Amino acid sequence: MKFTETELKDVWVIEPQVFGDHRGWFMETYSETKFNDQGISLNFVQDNQSFSETKGTLRGLHYQLNPKAQSKLVRCTKGAIFDVAVDIRKGSPNYGQWFGIELSADNKKQLLIPKGFAHGFMTLTENVEVQYKCDELYAPECDGGILWNDPSIGIKWPIEVVPVLSAKDETAPLLKDANLNFTY
Repeated sequence: MKFTETELKDVWVIEPQVFGDHRGWFMETYSETKFNDQGISLNFVQDNQSFSETKGTLRGLHYQLNPKAQSKLVRCTKGAIFDVAVDIRKGSPNYGQWFGIELSADNKKQLLIPKGFAHGFMTLTENVEVQYKCDELYAPECDGGILWNDPSIGIKWPIEVVPVLSAKDETAPLLKDANLNFTY
Protein backbone atom coordinates (compact mmCIF):
# COMPACT_ATOMS: atom_id res chain seq x y z
CA MET A 1 0.00 0.00 0.00
CA LYS A 2 1.13 3.49 -0.82
CA PHE A 3 0.08 6.22 1.65
CA THR A 4 0.15 9.86 0.53
CA GLU A 5 -0.87 12.58 2.97
CA THR A 6 -2.74 15.44 1.31
CA GLU A 7 -2.36 19.17 1.98
CA LEU A 8 -5.11 18.71 4.60
CA LYS A 9 -3.36 17.12 7.58
CA ASP A 10 -4.64 13.63 8.41
CA VAL A 11 -6.47 13.20 5.06
CA TRP A 12 -4.72 10.40 3.17
CA VAL A 13 -4.85 8.94 -0.34
CA ILE A 14 -4.22 5.21 -0.17
CA GLU A 15 -3.27 3.18 -3.22
CA PRO A 16 -3.44 -0.59 -2.78
CA GLN A 17 -0.92 -2.83 -4.50
CA VAL A 18 -2.79 -4.79 -7.16
CA PHE A 19 -1.64 -8.29 -8.09
CA GLY A 20 -2.94 -9.46 -11.45
CA ASP A 21 -2.68 -12.57 -13.54
CA HIS A 22 -4.68 -14.47 -16.14
CA ARG A 23 -7.56 -14.93 -13.65
CA GLY A 24 -7.97 -11.23 -12.82
CA TRP A 25 -6.57 -9.37 -9.83
CA PHE A 26 -6.30 -9.28 -6.02
CA MET A 27 -5.65 -6.38 -3.66
CA GLU A 28 -5.58 -5.71 0.04
CA THR A 29 -7.84 -2.72 0.81
CA TYR A 30 -7.11 -2.45 4.52
CA SER A 31 -4.40 -3.70 6.87
CA GLU A 32 -4.38 -2.60 10.50
CA THR A 33 -0.62 -3.18 10.64
CA LYS A 34 0.13 -1.08 7.54
CA PHE A 35 -2.15 1.72 8.75
CA ASN A 36 -0.51 1.64 12.21
CA ASP A 37 2.92 1.82 10.54
CA GLN A 38 1.77 5.17 9.08
CA GLY A 39 0.60 6.37 12.51
CA ILE A 40 -3.05 5.81 11.61
CA SER A 41 -4.91 3.92 14.33
CA LEU A 42 -8.58 3.24 13.65
CA ASN A 43 -11.03 0.61 14.77
CA PHE A 44 -13.56 0.19 11.97
CA VAL A 45 -16.99 -0.90 13.23
CA GLN A 46 -19.33 -0.39 10.26
CA ASP A 47 -19.16 -0.83 6.48
CA ASN A 48 -21.52 1.10 4.19
CA GLN A 49 -22.27 0.87 0.48
CA SER A 50 -24.22 3.22 -1.78
CA PHE A 51 -25.47 2.96 -5.35
CA SER A 52 -26.15 5.99 -7.54
CA GLU A 53 -27.77 5.41 -10.90
CA THR A 54 -27.34 8.84 -12.48
CA LYS A 55 -24.14 10.65 -13.48
CA GLY A 56 -24.00 13.95 -11.58
CA THR A 57 -25.53 12.59 -8.37
CA LEU A 58 -24.10 14.42 -5.38
CA ARG A 59 -24.12 13.06 -1.84
CA GLY A 60 -22.95 15.40 0.90
CA LEU A 61 -21.44 17.25 2.50
CA HIS A 62 -22.04 15.01 5.55
CA TYR A 63 -20.52 14.50 8.99
CA GLN A 64 -21.44 13.19 12.43
CA LEU A 65 -20.95 15.36 15.50
CA ASN A 66 -18.98 14.35 18.58
CA PRO A 67 -19.29 12.09 20.51
CA LYS A 68 -20.25 9.95 17.48
CA ALA A 69 -17.92 11.53 14.90
CA GLN A 70 -16.74 9.16 12.18
CA SER A 71 -13.53 8.59 10.28
CA LYS A 72 -14.17 7.05 6.86
CA LEU A 73 -12.11 5.00 4.43
CA VAL A 74 -13.83 5.52 1.06
CA ARG A 75 -13.45 3.65 -2.23
CA CYS A 76 -15.40 3.41 -5.45
CA THR A 77 -15.97 -0.16 -6.61
CA LYS A 78 -18.02 0.54 -9.73
CA GLY A 79 -17.78 3.62 -11.94
CA ALA A 80 -16.09 6.81 -10.76
CA ILE A 81 -16.62 9.63 -8.27
CA PHE A 82 -15.06 12.93 -7.30
CA ASP A 83 -14.60 12.51 -3.55
CA VAL A 84 -14.21 15.53 -1.25
CA ALA A 85 -13.12 16.16 2.34
CA VAL A 86 -13.68 19.57 3.99
CA ASP A 87 -11.89 20.58 7.20
CA ILE A 88 -14.56 21.68 9.71
CA ARG A 89 -12.37 21.74 12.83
CA LYS A 90 -12.61 25.14 14.49
CA GLY A 91 -9.14 26.59 15.01
CA SER A 92 -7.59 24.53 12.22
CA PRO A 93 -5.26 26.45 9.87
CA ASN A 94 -7.14 24.63 7.08
CA TYR A 95 -10.67 25.37 8.36
CA GLY A 96 -13.10 25.51 5.44
CA GLN A 97 -10.53 24.18 2.97
CA TRP A 98 -11.21 21.14 0.84
CA PHE A 99 -9.40 18.32 -0.91
CA GLY A 100 -10.86 16.39 -3.82
CA ILE A 101 -9.75 13.37 -5.81
CA GLU A 102 -11.18 10.99 -8.37
CA LEU A 103 -11.79 7.54 -6.97
CA SER A 104 -12.76 4.84 -9.43
CA ALA A 105 -13.07 1.13 -9.92
CA ASP A 106 -10.18 1.47 -12.37
CA ASN A 107 -7.69 3.47 -10.27
CA LYS A 108 -8.61 1.65 -7.02
CA LYS A 109 -7.53 4.64 -4.90
CA GLN A 110 -9.07 5.19 -1.48
CA LEU A 111 -9.50 8.34 0.59
CA LEU A 112 -9.15 8.34 4.37
CA ILE A 113 -11.25 11.12 5.89
CA PRO A 114 -10.74 11.63 9.64
CA LYS A 115 -13.14 12.90 12.26
CA GLY A 116 -13.66 16.65 12.01
CA PHE A 117 -14.10 16.65 8.24
CA ALA A 118 -17.26 16.82 6.14
CA HIS A 119 -17.47 14.32 3.28
CA GLY A 120 -19.22 14.36 -0.05
CA PHE A 121 -18.94 12.98 -3.55
CA MET A 122 -20.26 13.50 -7.07
CA THR A 123 -20.70 10.61 -9.47
CA LEU A 124 -18.74 10.97 -12.71
CA THR A 125 -20.37 8.00 -14.44
CA GLU A 126 -23.68 6.16 -14.45
CA ASN A 127 -24.30 3.23 -12.07
CA VAL A 128 -21.77 4.01 -9.35
CA GLU A 129 -21.11 1.95 -6.24
CA VAL A 130 -19.20 3.41 -3.29
CA GLN A 131 -18.09 1.51 -0.21
CA TYR A 132 -16.69 2.95 2.97
CA LYS A 133 -15.58 1.79 6.38
CA CYS A 134 -16.46 3.85 9.48
CA ASP A 135 -14.88 3.85 12.92
CA GLU A 136 -18.15 4.81 14.63
CA LEU A 137 -21.70 3.55 14.19
CA TYR A 138 -24.28 5.76 12.48
CA ALA A 139 -26.08 7.97 15.01
CA PRO A 140 -28.98 9.95 13.49
CA GLU A 141 -29.03 12.37 16.44
CA CYS A 142 -25.45 13.42 15.55
CA ASP A 143 -26.04 13.71 11.80
CA GLY A 144 -24.94 16.99 10.21
CA GLY A 145 -24.45 18.53 6.82
CA ILE A 146 -23.18 21.55 4.90
CA LEU A 147 -24.50 22.86 1.59
CA TRP A 148 -22.60 21.24 -1.28
CA ASN A 149 -22.01 24.55 -3.10
CA ASP A 150 -21.24 26.81 -0.13
CA PRO A 151 -19.31 29.71 -1.71
CA SER A 152 -17.11 30.12 1.39
CA ILE A 153 -15.71 26.62 0.72
CA GLY A 154 -15.64 26.91 -3.09
CA ILE A 155 -15.45 23.27 -4.10
CA LYS A 156 -14.77 22.97 -7.81
CA TRP A 157 -17.03 20.05 -8.72
CA PRO A 158 -15.85 18.50 -12.02
CA ILE A 159 -19.25 18.27 -13.72
CA GLU A 160 -21.05 21.55 -14.34
CA VAL A 161 -24.63 20.34 -14.07
CA VAL A 162 -27.40 20.77 -11.58
CA PRO A 163 -26.63 17.74 -9.43
CA VAL A 164 -29.11 15.10 -8.37
CA LEU A 165 -29.54 15.79 -4.63
CA SER A 166 -31.53 14.45 -1.72
CA ALA A 167 -34.01 16.78 -0.03
CA LYS A 168 -31.69 16.82 3.00
CA ASP A 169 -28.69 17.90 0.91
CA GLU A 170 -30.68 20.58 -0.94
CA THR A 171 -31.51 22.32 2.34
CA ALA A 172 -28.24 21.83 4.25
CA PRO A 173 -26.90 25.00 5.93
CA LEU A 174 -23.85 27.00 4.93
CA LEU A 175 -20.64 26.30 6.84
CA LYS A 176 -21.05 29.51 8.86
CA ASP A 177 -24.49 28.33 10.04
CA ALA A 178 -23.70 24.64 10.54
CA ASN A 179 -23.84 22.97 13.92
CA LEU A 180 -20.20 22.00 14.57
CA ASN A 181 -18.41 20.78 17.68
CA PHE A 182 -14.98 19.92 16.29
CA THR A 183 -11.82 21.66 17.45
CA TYR A 184 -8.30 21.40 16.07
